[in-house]
Amino acid sequence: MRQSESSRYILEMVDIDKRFQGVHALKKCSLNLRGGEVLALVGENGAGKSTMMKILTGIYQADEGKITYFGETVKFKNPKDAQDAGIAIVHQELNLMNHLTAAQNIFIGRESSGFFLDEKSINRKASELFKRMHIHIDPQEKVKNLTVGKQQIVEIAKALSYDAKVIVFDEPTATLTDAEIDTLFQIIAELREKGVGIIYISHRMDEIRRITDRVTVLRDGEFVGTRDTKDVEIQEIIQMMIGRVTYEEPKQSSTVSPEAPIVLRVENLNSKDVTDISFTLQKGEILGFAGLMGAGRTEVARLIFGADKRSSGDIYVNGEQVDIKSPHDAVKHGIGYLSEDRKRFGLATGMSVSSNAVMASLDQHVKWLFIDAKKVRSVTQAHVEKVDVRTPSIDQLVKNLSGGNQQKVVISKWLIRNCDILIFDEPTRGIDVGAKSEIYKLMNALAQSGKSIIMISSELPELLRMSDRIFVMCEGAHTGTVSIEEADQHALMTLATQNSSLSRASAIGGE
Repeated sequence: MRQSESSRYILEMVDIDKRFQGVHALKKCSLNLRGGEVLALVGENGAGKSTMMKILTGIYQADEGKITYFGETVKFKNPKDAQDAGIAIVHQELNLMNHLTAAQNIFIGRESSGFFLDEKSINRKASELFKRMHIHIDPQEKVKNLTVGKQQIVEIAKALSYDAKVIVFDEPTATLTDAEIDTLFQIIAELREKGVGIIYISHRMDEIRRITDRVTVLRDGEFVGTRDTKDVEIQEIIQMMIGRVTYEEPKQSSTVSPEAPIVLRVENLNSKDVTDISFTLQKGEILGFAGLMGAGRTEVARLIFGADKRSSGDIYVNGEQVDIKSPHDAVKHGIGYLSEDRKRFGLATGMSVSSNAVMASLDQHVKWLFIDAKKVRSVTQAHVEKVDVRTPSIDQLVKNLSGGNQQKVVISKWLIRNCDILIFDEPTRGIDVGAKSEIYKLMNALAQSGKSIIMISSELPELLRMSDRIFVMCEGAHTGTVSIEEADQHALMTLATQNSSLSRASAIGGE
């Protein structure tokens, strides 16, 4: 990863300025990139990272500043201009067409035969791309049938399909397994060897240490500084990002009394994806769900919430058996679900904060067959302040908020509905270290107030930081429940990789 100090920059962005409806998103931000270099671009959500990359790739236009690309001043009017010049981006939020195949998504807009895609040709090219990435995906499979992780691989393959000289990776590993991450890093290493410049946006400090040459930090829309990765400590990077030092200690013991009432009991839950799942959730408890991708954690959450159909099994809320056949039934019984894909299933990003916040409780805000707008604004404002959503106003469009604040809007939605059981599926995915800390504090406050939380997370430190107990799954089955006093990463990973046929003998702790 050594780079000569005299290496010529292939890309420079100097004093970039951008405003949105009075919000000063970027204030004279700068970065530079060498060929064959991996440059980390870091900062809290809302720091301006994605905005800066959208300006680079022609999605937005800068109000001020200059972009120099291979020694020439450029201004891309749209994403196609940037792509034609050899700049590709792998977006944090999936940018795929679900009704099209993987191959069609990769090559859409590059028709090779009139107005129609040459299906045979693009399937072959897509297959070659996946083979190069050491990933098994059927090019003819529709994207809607792929897991979120594999959809992200398709997004990466799409960027690689261009003859790119600069590739921007915006949180590319958020939905990938460890094996898929290793494969991605191999691909990035190959690109570096070919002289491709990589801008790598990530909140994962271990990844930054592992693959990057330099780190550029933004904070509150301003340039803070650039450091050589080999010469900077992780805590210094974090302090540059948030202006303070933060460290999350693992939880030492459960804060839930053994006598606390059971608010949710699941018995022998079965579907095509999970087998014989049983567990309990106490009032005020945070029950972590651990497991590798494909373990069945999200599938269990969707069955409880009525989003998917269970083949058998019973669900009890506050000791009473309930028949949940749809999300409407779940909400009626006080269960709220924060999906891992918040923009697809949790928010209407083109609508306001206020509209999103009351989406699950509109029936409670009707007066004489009309929505009581005054009540809606009052309730929304109160909850926005309660969970500290940072927005200019409740009329702000959700798409203009950072990932952490979008997540807080989803939480507000279920609090306004007064749900006592909350399922958080990957609650801090794509959220920076500062906002993570805020979400953790909010979740702990909810638990202390008597709310009960199921937290699904792929980050073992997060599970150890937040959970009172940890329910571990592998291959759709329960392999063990670990008390937080006995939990460590080794114990969790052992259970998460354990064959389900051995699960009954190896539970640590109890339900």
